[in-house]
Parts: sequence; C-alpha cells; structure tokens
Amino acid sequence: MLKAFQMMTASSSVLLSNRLKPQASYAGLALFSISTMIPPSPSSSSFYSRTSAFLIFQPVSIRKTRSFGAFRMCSTRSDPHSHGTSSDLSVAFQNIGNTRKINFCQWCGGPTKHEIPDGEEKMRAICTLCGKIAYQNPKMVVGCLIEHEDKILLCKRKIQPSYGLWTLPAGYMEIGESAAEGAIRETHEEAGAEVEGLSPFAQLDIPLIGQTYIIFLAKLKKPHFSPGPESMECQLFAPGDIPFDSLAFSSILVTLELYIEDMKAGKPKFHYGTINKRPGTSPSDIHAFTLDYHLHDFLVVKWVAEC
Repeated sequence: MLKAFQMMTASSSVLLSNRLKPQASYAGLALFSISTMIPPSPSSSSFYSRTSAFLIFQPVSIRKTRSFGAFRMCSTRSDPHSHGTSSDLSVAFQNIGNTRKINFCQWCGGPTKHEIPDGEEKMRAICTLCGKIAYQNPKMVVGCLIEHEDKILLCKRKIQPSYGLWTLPAGYMEIGESAAEGAIRETHEEAGAEVEGLSPFAQLDIPLIGQTYIIFLAKLKKPHFSPGPESMECQLFAPGDIPFDSLAFSSILVTLELYIEDMKAGKPKFHYGTINKRPGTSPSDIHAFTLDYHLHDFLVVKWVAEC
C-alpha cells in the first residue's frame, strides 16, 4: 500500500511566476497546471510563458511555444548535413500527406502505386510486382556540443547547404552504431577532435524535414582539433562570442540558446522539443521557426510502497 509520497521540483534556469491550481482529479490523482515566465534569451528581447498540465505521479510534460526573432515561419532547408538544397527537396519530395512520392520499388525496381494499405492510415508506396511496402522513416542526426575551458567548439562548413556558416560537429547516424558512437565519429570527421564524457543534452525533432537531432555534451580528451574535409575552420568560442548571426541551422541556434540558458542557471539539463517549420520561407533564415518544449523541467515524485 502507498505509505507516503513527496513532490519536489528540479532547479530551473527561469524566473518562476508559478500558479499551481488543481484542474481535475482522476483515480485519486490530482491534475495541476503550472505557468512559468521565461526571461529573454540572447536572440530574443521579450519574455514568454509556458503552461503545462500534469498528473502529480508522473514526470512533468511541459509544453511551451517559443519563437526566435520576429518571424514565426519556417525553413525548408535540410538541417544539417543534407547535400541538397531547398529547391532539390521540392523536386524530390512530392508530398502525399507527410511522405514523399516513391515511383519505383527499392527491392525489385517495379513501378509502385500509392494507396493506404489495409489496417493502416497513411498513404504508402506499394510495389505492383512484389507487393512490398516502402515505409519512410526520419533521419537521425547526432553530434556533440564540446566544452573546453568555458568555450564551445564550432566548425565552419565547407559544403552546401549553409557553406561558410558555423555549426556544431554533427551528421547522420550510420547503421551499426549507437547515437553516442555516431556523435563521436562525426566530431572526429568534422573537427579532428577526440571527445569523452558524453551526456545527452538535447533531442530536437524537425517533423517537416523528417529529422531528429540528438546532441551530446562532451569534453575534449586533448586540446587538439583541426578542420576535416567538410569544414574549412574550427574554433573555440566563449558563450558571449558565439556568431549567432552566422549559424548554419535553426537546430544549432536552438541548441546553443538552451546551453547558454543552462549555463546562466549553473547547471545543464536535458531538453526535448519540436522545431516547427513551415514551407515557403528562405532557407537562409534560421530564425524562421517556432519551438515547442515537450520536456524541459521535471516534477520529481518519490514515494514508499508497502504491501
């Protein structure tokens, strides 16, 4: 039987203006909402708020909407290491719902038809010869936010898209490796750096372009780095010197903004959110998006059960 429980909240990097009000109860568990005022970030001049509803026996799922800069639109660029441009994407991806049109079977080469298979809800490409269904899945992008002597390592891109702009060392995860292994590999390939002490820092989903970012905090094993084939330069930046006006992708902007907020609070946290992009805006406008937090702070609930 449940003997006791205790609620406590994790430390937060925000100015709290919490109004905790019971909204309803289900099976003896109270449902509360919490409102939080968030201070301005380096690229934003206004406060914004977030509101969440949660059961007290579950981790808080906090959802907030945030826009960087004056725009609330979105880019069609493939973040971060696609070798195509936005115009390439518009040609290659003929939307059928949220999927691209596949004209030929990847297994036998036969022509496909597009329809909803029995028991499913989405349009799929189905081979008219072998009958196989081509399922499309998001790409996983992994990389490292490398700390060294209170500075962050960035790479200047030597490839398109976003040639000549700054990014974190990151790229597509390969079959046969874990997310952490992929992040270590990409860091070595792009920045010639060996890292250690990896810990998850952020997961950012970008549904429009079918990508999920997983960024790890890491430390340099040795204070040595050099640009790889895809980078023209690598450099350590103090937080106040990060070239926010020359970043390659909105996902990198979000990651660095979150990191700076955490550093001001004195402790990094894990962040999970969705970058919402809308088609039709310039790929070069990395501020053209909104960010929804699904997980930012935690409500920690402890209890002792006795039978």
